[in-house]
Amino acid sequence: MDKVPMTEAGYAQLEAELKRRQGEDRPAIIAAISEARSHGDLSENAEYHAAKEQHGLNEGRIAELEDLISRAEVIDVSKLSGKTVKFGATVRLVDEDTEEKKTWQIVGDAEADVKEGRISISSPIARAMIGKSKGDSIEVTAPGGSRCYEILSVRFK
Repeated sequence: MDKVPMTEAGYAQLEAELKRRQGEDRPAIIAAISEARSHGDLSENAEYHAAKEQHGLNEGRIAELEDLISRAEVIDVSKLSGKTVKFGATVRLVDEDTEEKKTWQIVGDAEADVKEGRISISSPIARAMIGKSKGDSIEVTAPGGSRCYEILSVRFK
C-alpha cells in the first residue's frame, strides 16, 4: 500500500465529501430506491434502475474515498521551506514563448484542480519542476506540445 501525499486542506476536503456521501447522499438514495420499489414492476421501472445505478456510483466513490483517506500522508505545507521545488511548493512561472505568467501549487493527485491553481505532483509540469529553483528553465512535454518555462519564484505558504 503506497502512501498518498496530500495537504491538510485536501485531506479535509476528502473527509467532508466522505461524510456528506455517507450521511446525506446514501440515505437519500436508499429512500429513492424504496419509493421507486413501491411503484410496482421493477423490470420496467426506470426510476428504480436509475436509483440503483446512483447507489452503485455513490458506494464506489465512498470506497475510493475511504481508501484514499486510509493511505493519506498529510503534509503540513506551512512547515516546509527551501529554495527548491518540492511537494507543497507554490511556484510562479513564465512561459518563455508567450511571456504568460502562471502560479501553481504542487499537491496530491486527489486534490489537484487546475482552475484553482493546484496541479498534481504526478503531472508532467510538476515532475519537470521538482528539484529546480528560482531562475531555472524547464522544458515540459505535454499533449499540446513542448513548452519552456522559467521559474520566477518558489514559496511555501
